[in-house]
Amino acid sequence: MATVRIFDNYLRVHFILLGAVEALLFYLSVYVATYLRFGSETPTDFSSLTHAVDINLLSTVYCVVMMFSMLALGHYQSQQQHSDELLTGNVLKCSAAFIMGTFILMALFYILPSIHMGRGFIAITLLVSFTGIIMIRETFRNLVNKDFLQKNVLVFGAGKNAAALIEDNCSLSNDCSYKVVAYVPMEGEDTVVPEQRHADISHKNLLHYVLENEISEIVVALDDMRKSFPGADLLSCKMVGVKVLTPYEFLEREQGKINLEKLSPGFLIFNKGFDRSSFRHFLSRIFDVVTSLIILLLTLPILIITAILIGYESGFKHPIFYRQQRIGLDGAAFNLLKFRSMKPDAEVDGKAIWADKNDKRITAVGRFIRKVRIDELPQIFNILRGDMRLVGPRPERPEFVQQLAEQIPYYNLRHSVKPGLAGWAQLKYPYGADEKDAYEKLQYDLYYVKHQNIVMDVFILIQTIEVVLFSKGAR
Repeated sequence: MATVRIFDNYLRVHFILLGAVEALLFYLSVYVATYLRFGSETPTDFSSLTHAVDINLLSTVYCVVMMFSMLALGHYQSQQQHSDELLTGNVLKCSAAFIMGTFILMALFYILPSIHMGRGFIAITLLVSFTGIIMIRETFRNLVNKDFLQKNVLVFGAGKNAAALIEDNCSLSNDCSYKVVAYVPMEGEDTVVPEQRHADISHKNLLHYVLENEISEIVVALDDMRKSFPGADLLSCKMVGVKVLTPYEFLEREQGKINLEKLSPGFLIFNKGFDRSSFRHFLSRIFDVVTSLIILLLTLPILIITAILIGYESGFKHPIFYRQQRIGLDGAAFNLLKFRSMKPDAEVDGKAIWADKNDKRITAVGRFIRKVRIDELPQIFNILRGDMRLVGPRPERPEFVQQLAEQIPYYNLRHSVKPGLAGWAQLKYPYGADEKDAYEKLQYDLYYVKHQNIVMDVFILIQTIEVVLFSKGAR
Protein backbone atom coordinates (compact mmCIF):
# COMPACT_ATOMS: atom_id res chain seq x y z
CA MET A 1 0.00 0.00 0.00
CA ALA A 2 3.01 2.29 0.20
CA THR A 3 2.72 3.64 -3.37
CA VAL A 4 -0.26 4.41 -5.57
CA ARG A 5 -0.40 5.51 -9.19
CA ILE A 6 -2.51 8.62 -9.79
CA PHE A 7 -2.57 10.45 -13.14
CA ASP A 8 0.29 8.23 -14.31
CA ASN A 9 2.50 9.34 -11.42
CA TYR A 10 3.60 7.43 -8.33
CA LEU A 11 2.65 8.93 -4.97
CA ARG A 12 3.58 7.70 -1.49
CA VAL A 13 0.48 6.56 0.40
CA HIS A 14 1.77 7.81 3.76
CA PHE A 15 2.11 11.35 2.40
CA ILE A 16 -1.37 11.20 0.88
CA LEU A 17 -2.73 10.20 4.29
CA LEU A 18 -0.71 12.95 5.98
CA GLY A 19 -2.01 15.53 3.52
CA ALA A 20 -5.60 14.39 4.00
CA VAL A 21 -5.37 14.60 7.80
CA GLU A 22 -3.74 18.02 7.67
CA ALA A 23 -6.28 19.35 5.16
CA LEU A 24 -9.06 18.27 7.53
CA LEU A 25 -7.27 20.00 10.40
CA PHE A 26 -6.95 23.26 8.46
CA TYR A 27 -10.64 23.12 7.55
CA LEU A 28 -11.79 22.45 11.12
CA SER A 29 -9.44 25.08 12.59
CA VAL A 30 -11.81 27.84 11.46
CA TYR A 31 -14.67 26.16 13.34
CA VAL A 32 -12.53 25.69 16.45
CA ALA A 33 -11.39 29.32 16.30
CA THR A 34 -15.02 30.42 15.98
CA TYR A 35 -15.96 28.48 19.10
CA LEU A 36 -12.97 29.84 21.05
CA ARG A 37 -13.79 33.38 19.96
CA PHE A 38 -17.54 33.26 20.57
CA GLY A 39 -18.08 30.30 22.88
CA SER A 40 -21.52 28.77 22.84
CA GLU A 41 -22.89 31.80 20.99
CA THR A 42 -21.14 30.91 17.75
CA PRO A 43 -22.78 32.90 14.94
CA THR A 44 -24.41 30.79 12.27
CA ASP A 45 -23.95 33.37 9.51
CA PHE A 46 -20.57 34.68 10.74
CA SER A 47 -21.95 38.23 10.33
CA SER A 48 -20.31 39.65 13.47
CA LEU A 49 -16.92 38.45 12.30
CA THR A 50 -17.00 38.99 8.54
CA HIS A 51 -19.43 40.38 6.03
CA ALA A 52 -21.98 37.60 6.37
CA VAL A 53 -19.77 35.06 4.62
CA ASP A 54 -20.63 31.43 5.19
CA ILE A 55 -18.23 29.68 7.56
CA ASN A 56 -17.89 26.78 5.11
CA LEU A 57 -16.48 29.15 2.48
CA LEU A 58 -13.98 30.63 4.93
CA SER A 59 -12.92 27.17 6.07
CA THR A 60 -12.41 26.11 2.46
CA VAL A 61 -10.40 29.21 1.57
CA TYR A 62 -8.20 28.81 4.64
CA CYS A 63 -7.67 25.10 3.96
CA VAL A 64 -6.74 25.62 0.28
CA VAL A 65 -4.31 28.47 1.02
CA MET A 66 -2.52 26.66 3.83
CA MET A 67 -2.30 23.36 1.93
CA PHE A 68 -0.89 25.24 -1.05
CA SER A 69 1.77 26.79 1.19
CA MET A 70 2.68 23.45 2.76
CA LEU A 71 2.96 21.78 -0.64
CA ALA A 72 4.93 24.69 -2.13
CA LEU A 73 7.55 24.46 0.62
CA GLY A 74 8.03 20.72 0.20
CA HIS A 75 6.20 19.45 3.28
CA TYR A 76 5.01 16.32 1.52
CA GLN A 77 8.46 15.15 0.55
CA SER A 78 10.35 12.66 2.69
CA GLN A 79 13.37 14.86 3.35
CA GLN A 80 11.14 17.37 5.12
CA GLN A 81 9.80 14.90 7.66
CA HIS A 82 12.80 13.70 9.56
CA SER A 83 14.68 15.71 12.15
CA ASP A 84 16.08 14.68 15.49
CA GLU A 85 15.25 18.09 16.94
CA LEU A 86 11.65 19.25 17.16
CA LEU A 87 12.56 22.96 17.25
CA THR A 88 14.91 22.86 14.29
CA GLY A 89 12.72 20.41 12.44
CA ASN A 90 8.96 20.68 12.31
CA VAL A 91 8.49 24.01 14.07
CA LEU A 92 10.85 26.04 11.89
CA LYS A 93 9.85 24.36 8.63
CA CYS A 94 6.13 24.67 9.35
CA SER A 95 6.61 28.28 10.47
CA ALA A 96 7.88 29.18 7.00
CA ALA A 97 4.79 27.65 5.39
CA PHE A 98 2.47 29.43 7.83
CA ILE A 99 4.16 32.77 7.19
CA MET A 100 3.74 32.25 3.46
CA GLY A 101 0.10 31.26 3.94
CA THR A 102 -0.57 34.33 6.08
CA PHE A 103 0.75 36.66 3.38
CA ILE A 104 -1.42 34.93 0.76
CA LEU A 105 -4.48 35.29 3.01
CA MET A 106 -3.74 38.98 3.54
CA ALA A 107 -3.52 39.47 -0.23
CA LEU A 108 -6.82 37.64 -0.72
CA PHE A 109 -8.54 39.72 1.96
CA TYR A 110 -7.32 42.87 0.21
CA ILE A 111 -8.48 41.73 -3.22
CA LEU A 112 -11.74 40.18 -1.92
CA PRO A 113 -12.79 42.16 1.17
CA SER A 114 -16.03 40.19 1.34
CA ILE A 115 -14.14 37.21 2.80
CA HIS A 116 -12.08 39.26 5.23
CA MET A 117 -11.31 37.60 8.59
CA GLY A 118 -10.51 39.83 11.55
CA ARG A 119 -6.91 39.94 12.83
CA GLY A 120 -7.81 38.44 16.18
CA PHE A 121 -9.79 35.66 14.63
CA ILE A 122 -7.15 34.77 12.03
CA ALA A 123 -4.52 34.76 14.79
CA ILE A 124 -6.54 32.21 16.76
CA THR A 125 -7.09 30.10 13.63
CA LEU A 126 -3.37 30.11 12.84
CA LEU A 127 -2.46 29.19 16.41
CA VAL A 128 -4.97 26.31 16.52
CA SER A 129 -3.88 24.88 13.17
CA PHE A 130 -0.15 25.37 13.84
CA THR A 131 -0.39 23.52 17.15
CA GLY A 132 -2.37 20.73 15.51
CA ILE A 133 0.05 20.44 12.59
CA ILE A 134 3.07 20.13 14.90
CA MET A 135 1.33 17.40 16.90
CA ILE A 136 0.29 15.52 13.75
CA ARG A 137 3.78 15.73 12.25
CA GLU A 138 5.49 14.58 15.41
CA THR A 139 3.15 11.59 15.50
CA PHE A 140 3.83 10.97 11.82
CA ARG A 141 7.58 11.24 12.36
CA ASN A 142 7.42 8.54 15.03
CA LEU A 143 5.24 6.23 12.93
CA VAL A 144 6.80 6.69 9.49
CA ASN A 145 9.45 4.00 9.99
CA LYS A 146 6.92 1.35 10.97
CA ASP A 147 6.94 -1.72 8.78
CA PHE A 148 3.20 -1.70 8.14
CA LEU A 149 3.63 1.34 5.87
CA GLN A 150 6.00 -0.54 3.54
CA LYS A 151 5.45 -3.21 0.92
CA ASN A 152 7.23 -6.54 1.35
CA VAL A 153 9.36 -7.20 -1.72
CA LEU A 154 10.88 -10.49 -2.85
CA VAL A 155 13.75 -10.25 -5.35
CA PHE A 156 14.01 -13.06 -7.89
CA GLY A 157 17.73 -13.42 -8.38
CA ALA A 158 20.81 -13.08 -6.19
CA GLY A 159 23.44 -12.08 -8.74
CA LYS A 160 24.90 -8.77 -9.82
CA ASN A 161 21.62 -7.32 -11.09
CA ALA A 162 19.79 -8.12 -7.87
CA ALA A 163 22.59 -6.77 -5.67
CA ALA A 164 22.77 -3.52 -7.65
CA LEU A 165 19.02 -3.12 -7.92
CA ILE A 166 17.95 -2.97 -4.29
CA GLU A 167 18.93 -0.57 -1.56
CA ASP A 168 18.83 -3.01 1.33
CA ASN A 169 19.05 -0.44 4.13
CA CYS A 170 16.19 1.64 2.82
CA SER A 171 13.31 2.81 4.99
CA LEU A 172 10.39 5.18 4.68
CA SER A 173 12.56 7.85 6.26
CA ASN A 174 14.74 7.96 3.14
CA ASP A 175 11.75 7.63 0.81
CA CYS A 176 11.69 3.89 0.19
CA SER A 177 8.24 2.39 -0.04
CA TYR A 178 9.47 -1.18 0.26
CA LYS A 179 11.24 -3.64 2.53
CA VAL A 180 13.29 -6.46 1.00
CA VAL A 181 12.25 -9.72 2.62
CA ALA A 182 14.70 -11.98 0.79
CA TYR A 183 16.41 -12.89 -2.48
CA VAL A 184 15.74 -16.06 -4.47
CA PRO A 185 18.97 -17.45 -6.00
CA MET A 186 18.61 -19.21 -9.34
CA GLU A 187 20.52 -22.22 -10.61
CA GLY A 188 23.43 -21.30 -12.85
CA GLU A 189 23.58 -17.72 -11.60
CA ASP A 190 26.74 -16.39 -9.92
CA THR A 191 25.54 -15.47 -6.42
CA VAL A 192 26.58 -12.07 -5.09
CA VAL A 193 23.96 -11.47 -2.39
CA PRO A 194 25.05 -12.94 1.02
CA GLU A 195 23.55 -16.34 1.80
CA GLN A 196 21.82 -15.12 4.97
CA ARG A 197 19.62 -12.93 2.73
CA HIS A 198 18.45 -15.87 0.61
CA ALA A 199 14.84 -17.03 0.79
CA ASP A 200 14.32 -20.42 2.44
CA ILE A 201 11.98 -22.12 -0.01
CA SER A 202 13.69 -25.49 -0.21
CA HIS A 203 10.71 -27.34 1.30
CA LYS A 204 7.87 -25.21 -0.08
CA ASN A 205 6.86 -23.78 -3.43
CA LEU A 206 7.20 -20.09 -4.27
CA LEU A 207 3.50 -19.32 -3.86
CA HIS A 208 3.49 -20.79 -0.36
CA TYR A 209 6.51 -18.67 0.59
CA VAL A 210 4.92 -15.53 -0.87
CA LEU A 211 1.67 -15.99 1.04
CA GLU A 212 3.44 -16.94 4.26
CA ASN A 213 5.60 -13.80 4.21
CA GLU A 214 2.88 -11.45 2.92
CA ILE A 215 4.88 -10.53 -0.18
CA SER A 216 3.28 -7.67 -2.14
CA GLU A 217 5.71 -7.49 -5.05
CA ILE A 218 8.27 -9.67 -6.81
CA VAL A 219 11.08 -7.97 -8.72
CA VAL A 220 12.62 -10.23 -11.36
CA ALA A 221 16.29 -9.22 -11.42
CA LEU A 222 18.02 -12.20 -12.99
CA ASP A 223 21.41 -11.77 -14.62
CA ASP A 224 20.30 -13.90 -17.57
CA MET A 225 16.59 -14.39 -18.24
CA ARG A 226 17.28 -17.11 -20.81
CA LYS A 227 18.78 -19.63 -18.39
CA SER A 228 16.07 -20.34 -15.83
CA PHE A 229 13.12 -18.01 -16.03
CA PRO A 230 10.52 -19.19 -13.46
CA GLY A 231 7.47 -18.42 -15.57
CA ALA A 232 4.99 -20.88 -14.00
CA ASP A 233 5.87 -19.90 -10.42
CA LEU A 234 5.63 -16.20 -11.15
CA LEU A 235 2.29 -16.65 -12.93
CA SER A 236 0.81 -18.47 -9.93
CA CYS A 237 1.90 -15.58 -7.68
CA LYS A 238 0.47 -12.98 -10.03
CA MET A 239 -2.89 -14.75 -10.09
CA VAL A 240 -3.29 -14.23 -6.32
CA GLY A 241 -2.66 -10.47 -6.59
CA VAL A 242 1.12 -10.23 -6.21
CA LYS A 243 2.68 -7.69 -8.57
CA VAL A 244 5.55 -8.94 -10.72
CA LEU A 245 7.87 -6.13 -11.82
CA THR A 246 10.86 -5.72 -14.08
CA PRO A 247 13.91 -3.82 -12.77
CA TYR A 248 12.98 -0.90 -15.04
CA GLU A 249 9.52 -0.51 -13.54
CA PHE A 250 10.74 -0.92 -9.99
CA LEU A 251 13.55 1.63 -10.24
CA GLU A 252 11.37 4.09 -12.12
CA ARG A 253 8.76 4.08 -9.39
CA GLU A 254 11.14 4.17 -6.44
CA GLN A 255 13.61 6.72 -7.78
CA GLY A 256 11.31 8.98 -9.80
CA LYS A 257 13.66 8.62 -12.75
CA ILE A 258 14.44 6.27 -15.62
CA ASN A 259 17.63 4.44 -14.82
CA LEU A 260 19.95 4.74 -17.82
CA GLU A 261 22.09 1.79 -16.74
CA LYS A 262 19.07 -0.54 -17.01
CA LEU A 263 17.52 1.15 -20.04
CA SER A 264 17.07 -0.68 -23.34
CA PRO A 265 15.36 0.18 -26.64
CA GLY A 266 12.77 -2.49 -25.88
CA PHE A 267 11.71 -0.67 -22.71
CA LEU A 268 11.22 2.57 -24.63
CA ILE A 269 9.34 0.91 -27.48
CA PHE A 270 6.95 -1.39 -25.62
CA ASN A 271 6.46 0.45 -22.31
CA LYS A 272 3.58 2.83 -21.77
CA GLY A 273 4.23 6.56 -21.86
CA PHE A 274 6.19 8.89 -24.15
CA ASP A 275 2.89 9.99 -25.74
CA ARG A 276 2.62 12.96 -28.10
CA SER A 277 -1.06 13.50 -28.87
CA SER A 278 -2.63 16.58 -30.45
CA PHE A 279 -5.15 16.87 -27.64
CA ARG A 280 -2.43 16.83 -24.98
CA HIS A 281 -0.52 19.48 -26.93
CA PHE A 282 -3.65 21.65 -27.12
CA LEU A 283 -4.30 21.41 -23.37
CA SER A 284 -0.66 22.12 -22.59
CA ARG A 285 -0.64 25.20 -24.83
CA ILE A 286 -3.75 26.65 -23.20
CA PHE A 287 -2.29 25.96 -19.75
CA ASP A 288 1.03 27.58 -20.67
CA VAL A 289 -0.45 30.74 -22.17
CA VAL A 290 -2.95 31.41 -19.38
CA THR A 291 -0.50 30.67 -16.56
CA SER A 292 2.33 32.63 -18.23
CA LEU A 293 0.14 35.72 -18.58
CA ILE A 294 -0.77 35.50 -14.89
CA ILE A 295 2.89 35.14 -13.90
CA LEU A 296 3.84 38.04 -16.18
CA LEU A 297 1.19 40.26 -14.60
CA LEU A 298 2.26 39.37 -11.05
CA THR A 299 5.98 39.78 -11.72
CA LEU A 300 5.86 42.90 -13.91
CA PRO A 301 7.16 45.22 -11.13
CA ILE A 302 10.05 42.80 -10.50
CA LEU A 303 10.89 42.73 -14.22
CA ILE A 304 10.99 46.53 -14.40
CA ILE A 305 13.11 46.95 -11.26
CA THR A 306 15.55 44.25 -12.37
CA ALA A 307 15.97 45.85 -15.80
CA ILE A 308 16.75 49.20 -14.17
CA LEU A 309 19.32 47.67 -11.77
CA ILE A 310 21.12 45.78 -14.55
CA GLY A 311 21.24 48.90 -16.70
CA TYR A 312 22.42 51.08 -13.83
CA GLU A 313 25.21 48.64 -12.89
CA SER A 314 26.71 48.89 -16.39
CA GLY A 315 25.99 52.60 -16.82
CA PHE A 316 23.31 51.70 -19.36
CA LYS A 317 26.13 50.91 -21.85
CA HIS A 318 25.41 47.22 -22.28
CA PRO A 319 22.31 45.16 -23.09
CA ILE A 320 19.90 44.39 -20.25
CA PHE A 321 18.74 41.16 -21.83
CA TYR A 322 20.86 38.27 -23.00
CA ARG A 323 19.93 36.15 -25.99
CA GLN A 324 21.48 32.75 -26.34
CA GLN A 325 20.80 29.94 -28.78
CA ARG A 326 19.32 26.83 -27.21
CA ILE A 327 17.96 23.52 -28.49
CA GLY A 328 14.22 22.95 -28.31
CA LEU A 329 11.57 20.54 -29.57
CA ASP A 330 12.90 17.90 -32.00
CA GLY A 331 16.36 19.50 -31.95
CA ALA A 332 15.25 22.85 -33.40
CA ALA A 333 17.26 25.89 -32.24
CA PHE A 334 15.69 29.04 -30.77
CA ASN A 335 16.92 32.18 -29.02
CA LEU A 336 16.45 32.01 -25.26
CA LEU A 337 15.80 35.33 -23.50
CA LYS A 338 17.27 36.01 -20.05
CA PHE A 339 18.29 38.96 -17.94
CA ARG A 340 22.03 39.50 -18.40
CA SER A 341 23.75 38.24 -15.24
CA MET A 342 27.35 38.07 -16.51
CA LYS A 343 29.84 40.59 -17.82
CA PRO A 344 29.40 41.44 -21.50
CA ASP A 345 32.71 39.73 -22.36
CA ALA A 346 31.91 36.52 -20.43
CA GLU A 347 32.60 34.42 -23.54
CA VAL A 348 34.78 36.81 -25.50
CA ASP A 349 36.27 34.00 -27.59
CA GLY A 350 32.85 32.62 -28.39
CA LYS A 351 33.51 29.29 -26.70
CA ALA A 352 30.72 27.83 -24.55
CA ILE A 353 31.75 27.42 -20.90
CA TRP A 354 29.90 25.68 -18.04
CA ALA A 355 29.03 28.07 -15.18
CA ASP A 356 31.11 27.46 -12.03
CA LYS A 357 29.86 27.70 -8.45
CA ASN A 358 31.78 30.94 -7.81
CA ASP A 359 31.98 32.14 -11.40
CA LYS A 360 33.91 35.42 -11.58
CA ARG A 361 32.08 36.38 -14.77
CA ILE A 362 28.85 36.96 -12.80
CA THR A 363 28.07 40.58 -11.86
CA ALA A 364 26.90 41.74 -8.42
CA VAL A 365 23.30 42.18 -9.58
CA GLY A 366 23.61 38.99 -11.61
CA ARG A 367 24.61 36.96 -8.58
CA PHE A 368 21.46 38.03 -6.74
CA ILE A 369 19.03 37.51 -9.61
CA ARG A 370 20.55 34.07 -10.29
CA LYS A 371 20.15 33.14 -6.65
CA VAL A 372 16.42 33.91 -6.67
CA ARG A 373 15.97 32.83 -10.32
CA ILE A 374 14.81 36.27 -11.49
CA ASP A 375 17.21 36.02 -14.43
CA GLU A 376 14.95 33.30 -15.88
CA LEU A 377 11.73 35.36 -15.86
CA PRO A 378 12.08 36.82 -19.39
CA GLN A 379 11.67 33.28 -20.67
CA ILE A 380 7.95 33.91 -20.16
CA PHE A 381 8.11 35.57 -23.59
CA ASN A 382 9.69 32.41 -25.05
CA ILE A 383 6.76 30.46 -23.60
CA LEU A 384 4.19 32.85 -25.07
CA ARG A 385 5.93 32.56 -28.46
CA GLY A 386 5.74 28.76 -28.24
CA ASP A 387 9.49 28.05 -28.08
CA MET A 388 9.18 26.65 -24.55
CA ARG A 389 6.70 25.40 -21.98
CA LEU A 390 6.32 26.31 -18.34
CA VAL A 391 7.43 22.80 -17.40
CA GLY A 392 9.91 20.62 -19.23
CA PRO A 393 13.61 19.73 -19.47
CA ARG A 394 15.84 22.80 -19.27
CA PRO A 395 17.08 23.82 -22.75
CA GLU A 396 20.81 23.41 -23.39
CA ARG A 397 23.18 25.16 -25.77
CA PRO A 398 23.93 23.47 -29.12
CA GLU A 399 27.60 23.05 -28.22
CA PHE A 400 26.76 21.17 -25.02
CA VAL A 401 24.00 19.15 -26.67
CA GLN A 402 26.36 17.85 -29.36
CA GLN A 403 28.97 16.95 -26.76
CA LEU A 404 26.52 15.27 -24.37
CA ALA A 405 24.66 13.39 -27.11
CA GLU A 406 27.93 11.74 -28.13
CA GLN A 407 28.73 10.64 -24.57
CA ILE A 408 25.35 9.90 -22.97
CA PRO A 409 22.96 7.30 -24.46
CA TYR A 410 19.42 8.44 -25.28
CA TYR A 411 20.31 12.09 -24.56
CA ASN A 412 18.40 13.44 -27.56
CA LEU A 413 15.15 11.86 -26.28
CA ARG A 414 14.78 14.85 -23.95
CA HIS A 415 14.11 16.93 -27.09
CA SER A 416 10.93 15.00 -27.86
CA VAL A 417 9.08 17.57 -25.71
CA LYS A 418 9.46 21.33 -25.53
CA PRO A 419 11.99 22.60 -22.97
CA GLY A 420 10.63 24.31 -19.88
CA LEU A 421 11.17 27.14 -17.43
CA ALA A 422 10.78 24.70 -14.53
CA GLY A 423 11.32 20.97 -14.54
CA TRP A 424 11.20 17.65 -12.71
CA ALA A 425 14.99 17.39 -12.80
CA GLN A 426 15.33 20.81 -11.15
CA LEU A 427 13.20 19.58 -8.25
CA LYS A 428 15.02 16.29 -7.84
CA TYR A 429 18.63 17.18 -8.59
CA PRO A 430 20.80 20.23 -7.79
CA TYR A 431 22.27 22.57 -10.38
CA GLY A 432 24.20 20.63 -13.04
CA ALA A 433 27.41 22.00 -14.50
CA ASP A 434 29.28 19.04 -15.98
CA GLU A 435 28.76 15.79 -17.87
CA LYS A 436 28.17 13.74 -14.73
CA ASP A 437 25.38 16.08 -13.63
CA ALA A 438 23.92 16.03 -17.14
CA TYR A 439 23.81 12.21 -16.99
CA GLU A 440 21.96 12.25 -13.67
CA LYS A 441 19.52 14.97 -14.73
CA LEU A 442 18.75 13.17 -17.99
CA GLN A 443 17.28 10.28 -15.99
CA TYR A 444 14.78 12.66 -14.38
CA ASP A 445 14.11 14.42 -17.68
CA LEU A 446 13.23 11.11 -19.33
CA TYR A 447 10.90 10.29 -16.46
CA TYR A 448 9.10 13.57 -17.12
CA VAL A 449 9.00 12.93 -20.89
CA LYS A 450 7.38 9.57 -20.20
CA HIS A 451 4.82 10.68 -17.62
CA GLN A 452 4.10 14.32 -18.49
CA ASN A 453 0.56 15.59 -17.98
CA ILE A 454 -1.15 18.76 -16.76
CA VAL A 455 -1.52 17.50 -13.19
CA MET A 456 2.19 16.73 -12.98
CA ASP A 457 2.98 20.17 -14.43
CA VAL A 458 0.89 21.91 -11.76
CA PHE A 459 2.60 20.05 -8.92
CA ILE A 460 6.04 20.79 -10.36
CA LEU A 461 5.23 24.50 -10.61
CA ILE A 462 3.93 24.63 -7.04
CA GLN A 463 6.97 22.83 -5.64
CA THR A 464 9.30 25.06 -7.67
CA ILE A 465 8.32 27.87 -5.30
CA GLU A 466 10.51 26.22 -2.65
CA VAL A 467 13.42 26.09 -5.10
CA VAL A 468 13.06 29.81 -5.81
CA LEU A 469 12.51 30.97 -2.21
CA PHE A 470 15.40 28.97 -0.77
CA SER A 471 17.71 29.29 -3.80
CA LYS A 472 18.10 25.53 -4.16
CA GLY A 473 20.61 24.63 -6.83
CA ALA A 474 21.16 28.24 -7.94
CA ARG A 475 24.52 29.46 -9.23
